[in-house]
Amino acid sequence: MAYDEYLEERIRKVLNENRIVFEARKMMGGLTFMVNGKMCVGIVKDDLMARIGPDNYSSALTKNGCKEMKFTGRPMKGFVMIEPEGVDMDEELEYWIQLCLDYNPIAKASKKKK
Repeated sequence: MAYDEYLEERIRKVLNENRIVFEARKMMGGLTFMVNGKMCVGIVKDDLMARIGPDNYSSALTKNGCKEMKFTGRPMKGFVMIEPEGVDMDEELEYWIQLCLDYNPIAKASKKKK
């Protein structure tokens, strides 16, 4: 499944400008940026996937272009999807990435597969 490569470039630029060490991995039909070995931010088709944590979840859903992330048919608390109009401006993209980076230190890493 294809994802927005221009959005990928923009995310890389923000992370690099902030000197964030990251690893990009193809997963969930898109691209995920791992920070400290944890899923931080990503792209699914044309949408930004943001791991912002449960404390920011409700208020985030009021923002332009933001919607629940429902991969399994049920909302995943702490994760949101932002449609292209919600990250059109660099300041908007930087806002979402910063929320993800702020949550990353307390986010739980997924269990390693054996």
